[in-house]
Amino acid sequence: MDDDPQFVETAAALLEGESERITVETATSASEGLERLATADVDCVVTDYEMPDRTGLEFLEAVREDHPDLPVILFTGRGSEAVASDAIAAGVTDYLQKSTEESQYAVLANRIRNAVDSATAVRERQRHLSAIETAQEGIAILDEERFAFVNEAYADLYGYDPAELRGSRWERVVPAEEAQRIRTEILPTVRETGRWHGRSVGRRADGSTFPADRVLSQTDGGEFVCTVRDITDHEQRASRLERTRTRLELAIEGANLGVWDWDMRTDEVRFNDKWAEMLGHTVAELDPHLDTWEERVHPEDLDAVEAALQAHIDGETPYYDTEHRMRTADGDWKWIRDIGKVVERDDAGEPVRAVGIHLDIDEQKQRERELERETERLAEFSSVLTHDIRNPLQVAAGNLELASDACDSEYLDATAEALARMEELIDDLLRLAQSGNQVTETAALDLATLAGECWRHVETADATLVTETERTVHGDKSRLSQLFENLFRNSVEHAGTDVTVTVGDLPGGFYVEDDGSGIPETDRDEVFAAGYSTAAAGTGFGLSIVNRVAQAHDWDVRVTDGSDGGARFEITGVDVETS
Repeated sequence: MDDDPQFVETAAALLEGESERITVETATSASEGLERLATADVDCVVTDYEMPDRTGLEFLEAVREDHPDLPVILFTGRGSEAVASDAIAAGVTDYLQKSTEESQYAVLANRIRNAVDSATAVRERQRHLSAIETAQEGIAILDEERFAFVNEAYADLYGYDPAELRGSRWERVVPAEEAQRIRTEILPTVRETGRWHGRSVGRRADGSTFPADRVLSQTDGGEFVCTVRDITDHEQRASRLERTRTRLELAIEGANLGVWDWDMRTDEVRFNDKWAEMLGHTVAELDPHLDTWEERVHPEDLDAVEAALQAHIDGETPYYDTEHRMRTADGDWKWIRDIGKVVERDDAGEPVRAVGIHLDIDEQKQRERELERETERLAEFSSVLTHDIRNPLQVAAGNLELASDACDSEYLDATAEALARMEELIDDLLRLAQSGNQVTETAALDLATLAGECWRHVETADATLVTETERTVHGDKSRLSQLFENLFRNSVEHAGTDVTVTVGDLPGGFYVEDDGSGIPETDRDEVFAAGYSTAAAGTGFGLSIVNRVAQAHDWDVRVTDGSDGGARFEITGVDVETS
């Protein structure tokens, strides 16, 4: 949502181009945005900050009234610490400043995907908790000694409200003799085998007791899960217990998280199956000790991780939360987000136990690194265009003007045209680098005619162009000219001045190939990277431009072997006119 109609159309196109998962609905006012939310199934809202009828934060307040959990990202051109602080305080899911860089829309698309995925995970987790909360059987989760969670049925069974039991010790709901049996017999069995099932005695708030069927199990994270049913009417409740077990197992497994439980007195650590699987191991292969974790943290990350952990232990932060690399079973490194909390301290305040989770964020980190590299390449590219190339051209243009005053020659006119053409190309390339991959207008273009025109704009010496196409395609003429000229120039620079270059048809596209020495298969994944070149005089930007022109049209481009052993560039996904 943005009050600039042209901006929302452009932003929508760029976002949909970044991800097939994203479909964009637009609105140009807060009132229109609220109407869309009332009638459409929306997963995420992206809104500007400054708008005529109300600000983005005022719009957020209105959204939260009917959609309290809907992700809202503030995407604003007004970037300041004050705006960011207000956005965070207001509960905005994420905050991102607008930019003319094309990579910013890739970042925004990534933020949208992360926000939606996170909201989905929260809803799924809440669904499992709701299943437990609404279960008719009594269910409680204990962290060794105290109730961390009880559902309403559990509290009702003992004559309490749930809030009265949460945080209190478990001895509150059993007679003294039963508490002794639980300590000496039941809990040791659970710790050894993971589960205990049998008959027990419960004590209600009014002091009365009742016979209970109790299931006590221990999760991978070390918590105890207790399911209780009054077996005064055993037959009536038997089937309900089985349904409760199934729901509980789904709730525990549904989180799909790596879990660790650290005894900080002995440094014994329990890892669940998912924790081990993230690193390519089984739990049986791992020593249940702190060293197992510490030895796998990347050496360059270890100091920062231990500092964050110590800060939390010292009470400086509410949680321990870091992102770091960990070594996998096959020797690779994987990015992990590690979140934990000290959950128990002794009477002196010393930490006794901490629990936490591992999240696999490796793909997210890879995307972030690629975006950073691309941003650096674009900055370098723009610098070369605006300074290293444009300045000499301006000098040449000035000298040409002086020469034109001194004499009259057709060669001077041709030189002026060439300089003007170079300025035009630089402008186009700067727009491509700075404004993003966007094609707003296309036209029907005769492929052979356009290839011939582009060939004349390139210094080809004794090279030969062969056009084996009568195809008409739809594209941006200026951008497609850049593609041809850079491919032609690449062939001449790398295959020699007597090279033969052929333009021909492909199903759904066309190709450009030469009869030179070709491109080694090991280099083909790198040739489209900005700055990559094997020619001594090359800038390394030619094939990067080719790739960006293709991306701007939503085409695919790949390099393979030519018919005569040279390099062949295949462009597919093209809008081709059929006769």
